[in-house]
This record gives sequence, structure tokens and C-alpha cells, in this order.
Amino acid sequence: MITESLQLLYTRDLNKLKQEIESYQSENSIWKTDKNISNSAGNLCLHLVGNLNHFVGAQLGNSGYIRNRDLEFSLKDVPRAELIEKVEETLTVVISTLDKLSAEDMEKEYPLGYKMTTEHFLIHLFGHLSYHLGQINYHRRLLDVE
Repeated sequence: MITESLQLLYTRDLNKLKQEIESYQSENSIWKTDKNISNSAGNLCLHLVGNLNHFVGAQLGNSGYIRNRDLEFSLKDVPRAELIEKVEETLTVVISTLDKLSAEDMEKEYPLGYKMTTEHFLIHLFGHLSYHLGQINYHRRLLDVE
């Protein structure tokens, strides 16, 4: 079933997100922006955590998570250890939510207002994760210098 594949992919990339944040030589660099780089790696990390906790945890898993999207981009200088903890918690939420979804649940319309199945939207969310993960990797290689 696709659920197992999604679990493997989300696990791989959320662990890679954690690894990217851990790989910054300077914790301050996580929050840097530059001329054409308007989002720091820290804010992108918070955005991914918020996005997955909202769309997977709250919407599909009834986790009770309340998203504040504006804070995902306005908070600064969250300690690296806290970012990593948030990523680990998000991975737990995503995997446990996917564990509870049946094949029938995956074929239901996702409660977003657009015509797409839950399966389709989970694939879309994985693409979103991968896109921002690539941005974080590039951000680290460009701006992690003192």
C-alpha cells in the first residue's frame, strides 16, 4: 500500500531535515537571510513543522494542533535543539497518523475544499517538504560561514 511508501519517504526526509539543521557549523547561520534569500533555514524548518502538524496531524489525526502560520516566518533565533525536537515530534505525528489511515481513508476527499484524495494531498505535502528541504540545504551551503 502507498501508506508504507509515504511513511518511508516522510521518515527519510524529516530525518534529513534534522540532519541539515544539525549540520550548520554556526547556530546563528540558521537564521541568516541575504539579498535574494528572504527565508532563513530556521523559518523554513518552522514552516515545514507547522505545515505537517496542521495538514497531517490536526486534519487527519485529530491531534489538536493549532497552526500559527505567521509565526512560522516571523519567529527568530529559536534554539537549534528546539528546532530538532520539533522535527522529531512532527515525524512521530506524521507516522502515527499514517498508521491509522485505511485504504478507504486514502481514497476519501481531503478536507481542503479542492477536489483531491487524501492520498494525492499526502503526496503533494511530501513534495512541499522536499522542495523546502532542498532550499535549506542550499541555504546552509551558501550562508553557513562566519
